[in-house]
Amino acid sequence: MLGFDAWLNDGLYSGGRSFGEAYERFAERIQRRFRVRGVKRIVLDLASEGVTLGLAGGVVMLTLAQSAFNQTSENWLKAPDLAVTFLDRYGTEVGRRGIKHDDSLRIDEFPDILVKALISTEDRRFYEHWGIDPIGTLRAVTVNARGGGHVQGGSSLTQQLAKNLFLSNERSLERKINEAFLALWLECHLTKNEILKLYLDRAYMGGGTFGAAAAADYYFGKNLKDITLPEAAMLAGLFKAPTKYAPHVNLPAARARAADVLHNMVEAGYLTEGQIQSALRNPATPVTRSRDISADYYLDWAFNEIKKLVDEGKLKKERVLVVKTPLDLAIQKRADQAVENVLRQFGDAFDVEQAALVTMDPDGAVRAMVGGADYGQSQFNRATDALRQPGSSFKPYVYAAALATGQWRPETRVVDRPVCIGNWCPANYGRSFAGAMPLWIAVAKSINTIPVQFSIAMGKQLGETHDARAAKLGRAKIIELSHKMGITSNLVDSVSLPIGSAEVTVIDQAAGYAVFANGGKRAKPYAATEIRTGAGEVIYRHDTSETPPEQLLSTRVVADMNYMLNKVVDEGTGRKAAVEGVRTAGKSGTTNAYRDAWFVGYTGNLVTAVWYGNDDHSSTKNLTGGSLPAITFHEVMAPAHQGIEIKPMPGFESDKAGARTAQGPAPATPPPGAPAGALSRRSFEVLGGIGSLFRSVESPPPGRAAFNTVGGQVGVP
Repeated sequence: MLGFDAWLNDGLYSGGRSFGEAYERFAERIQRRFRVRGVKRIVLDLASEGVTLGLAGGVVMLTLAQSAFNQTSENWLKAPDLAVTFLDRYGTEVGRRGIKHDDSLRIDEFPDILVKALISTEDRRFYEHWGIDPIGTLRAVTVNARGGGHVQGGSSLTQQLAKNLFLSNERSLERKINEAFLALWLECHLTKNEILKLYLDRAYMGGGTFGAAAAADYYFGKNLKDITLPEAAMLAGLFKAPTKYAPHVNLPAARARAADVLHNMVEAGYLTEGQIQSALRNPATPVTRSRDISADYYLDWAFNEIKKLVDEGKLKKERVLVVKTPLDLAIQKRADQAVENVLRQFGDAFDVEQAALVTMDPDGAVRAMVGGADYGQSQFNRATDALRQPGSSFKPYVYAAALATGQWRPETRVVDRPVCIGNWCPANYGRSFAGAMPLWIAVAKSINTIPVQFSIAMGKQLGETHDARAAKLGRAKIIELSHKMGITSNLVDSVSLPIGSAEVTVIDQAAGYAVFANGGKRAKPYAATEIRTGAGEVIYRHDTSETPPEQLLSTRVVADMNYMLNKVVDEGTGRKAAVEGVRTAGKSGTTNAYRDAWFVGYTGNLVTAVWYGNDDHSSTKNLTGGSLPAITFHEVMAPAHQGIEIKPMPGFESDKAGARTAQGPAPATPPPGAPAGALSRRSFEVLGGIGSLFRSVESPPPGRAAFNTVGGQVGVP
């Protein structure tokens, strides 16, 4: 065997050496035959590198394109879309969604002046580029740089159509990449005139209208083929900012925009200066219309909810639907006006540009929705799609989880003291500690250390003795309850989660607080109370087609939470949200560097969540949840409760004189879990309800923000 092994090793070695020598001789002959020098060598090297980089770039491009091309299908243009007519809670039509391919006008039937006005203003090189216009994009970047802001857009008409057909209005790099690839895809599958036709039929034109034909009828009361040059210029000015330049909203701005369009037509060579003079002297005048209530954010969300019902198979195979929604146009109008007025009056002072709001019934029926400052400028719905840190408005989920253990009650004494998990040590808004106090005062004053202490204590109830590991177990319970109560986003488990570092949406916050308002049941937001086919057949009712909501919290926990959150409004950080004559509860929240400001509150009748901030997450000027969000909450909720039967808040069922009676008279003895010698609830109310104690809580001094010794998120009142 040793001899065989030696023979085998020698054979392999010799064979390998011979093969290597033969390969070297072969390579040398090849090199001699194909060797190039000088200019040819440079060209060959460059070509080789170009092929290598091209192949690598192609692989990258194909990878990026997969997401975009997954949006398409073989019958993408002819697929039967949903055609949905939406009614408000009283049966009045409020809008339509689900636009189908409209062949009512051929492209050659569109007025030539409208087509030229559109191309000269939105995409002057439309018939020359291949879906993406590098020259136009570079020109837009240059103009915007000189103008110091967004003066000119760089997207081609094809890119805009790709967004309208396949994508949302989310502002993200992924969306822009998908938009570019889909624009190329459209250019390969459609002619230029077909792209132009689709764009003219699908673009949002303000006033709840989609497409140039509907806009001509809405604004001028005439067929699109009959519009004049001034009217065509005004319509063409709507494509980029339909709400801002809608003539029934701001006629001077619409006429100024139309004048810009006319000058663009001259620059593009379609008209002469002399031809536009008459149109400049006699601008278009729209038909008399009051400014209609716009529920576009609501209808966009409702349409997506209907799509989900279709995907779940709850609407059979119907495609033409009439949906009765819980939308209340009076509340919607008030919400739109409140947000608009607050941003107009205080936006510059607080350096805040955006807001979002959701109002719903305690069972989840959404009454009103504001998804941003201007639907025409941005259709991205900040109420349903934007994830923002909630700050202290997240704390009620922590307190609910803690109260559910039975260890704490509103009268239980807690101690505001330094607490650390590892090297993370949260502090309060004023960088001081208040010592011992009843839990309800800690909630009203939005103490930061108490929720962190609760996360540790809940973990120790499960047998863990180490603080960091106990806190992790406690946070797991908080996350579990938060998801059950309505938070649908992924809550990142961090040490600062109990004081509001995880991101949530406005509609989820409203749904979560609705659990307190309805007695402890899950309140999933919904947009359809009844759905009928086009022939009038009822195929869906929310009260019978959906399963009954799950009971999440006991009546005792709900009553205790409502008692404490009512104190926030009566005597704590949310006093500006109080609705006169109506028992109100809620919680404010502000995040680090004043990036987000919240107020989420409720009565026995309605729940409203309000957020203010900036899309780029930039800081505001000391904007807190107890200021503009609380004011907006009051401006919406106060009129909403006029002329209706006021329902009692759970825990205050016999609430005539403001007494808390759901659980009977306040206990004369300390609740279970209170320390020895603890006073009764009434004693704490007498001793702790001194008005001067809370006078300093409403609005902290400017510039005094909570801090974190490590730099993590800290909840702020």
